[in-house]
Amino acid sequence: MSDVMSSALTELLDDLPETSQPIYAKLKHAITVKVRSGEWQANQRVPSEAEIVKALSVSRMTVNRALRELTAEGLLVRHQGLGTFVAEKKSHSALFEVHNIAEEVAARGHQHRSQLLILEPAKATVEEAMMLGVRTNHSIFRSVVLHYENELPIQIEERIVNAKLAPDYAQQDFDKHTPYEYLTSVAPMTEGEHLVEAVLPTPEECQRLAIESSEPCLQIKRRTWAGDDIVTAARLLHPGSRFQLFGHFGR
Repeated sequence: MSDVMSSALTELLDDLPETSQPIYAKLKHAITVKVRSGEWQANQRVPSEAEIVKALSVSRMTVNRALRELTAEGLLVRHQGLGTFVAEKKSHSALFEVHNIAEEVAARGHQHRSQLLILEPAKATVEEAMMLGVRTNHSIFRSVVLHYENELPIQIEERIVNAKLAPDYAQQDFDKHTPYEYLTSVAPMTEGEHLVEAVLPTPEECQRLAIESSEPCLQIKRRTWAGDDIVTAARLLHPGSRFQLFGHFGR
């Protein structure tokens, strides 16, 4: 065992809480503290099962459970033949709230930029009219924006907008500002809905997100209202390896 790993193992054992919890739970807690505090950085190798088993004099099953659960929770990642490492932190959004993606990225201390791919006026198709609660051929805008976090693409935002409620949508510079910023200024949201599902990306989406065709994506279909009117319907597509949703429930 290297001096660095020996030191990491010693510090980990020192951080085990003095509670009546099972050993695997104490181990999970200590590792979580190391990662959340930034003491253990992304892609850093953590002590192996065998090393922890020997140091704690506990069963391999106990240690395996702790590492397995932390891996399932996305805190660690295990590479066959190489060991267990601290996972890269995924981007995440609140499940029950609607936020500006630029602000979410900035809150993580990262750089956001957006690339406008499509922005055009159009007449609503039957399907689009149903989504916006308007008549077919109603004036709408269609846009597609690609969002980046530290130059890594994290979201394709496809959106249709009721032109009556946001008449200057097509005049906005969405390379500098997000659609969210404009829409909330002209038609503040009073209600919203989400539909979340896992999907496989199209070849074009793979190219835009710089991912393999086999990587599943998280798709959010969202509609927002201002009073009784639906302002916009959006489809947000995120690479599964770079994104997660978070929700907090009250009692």
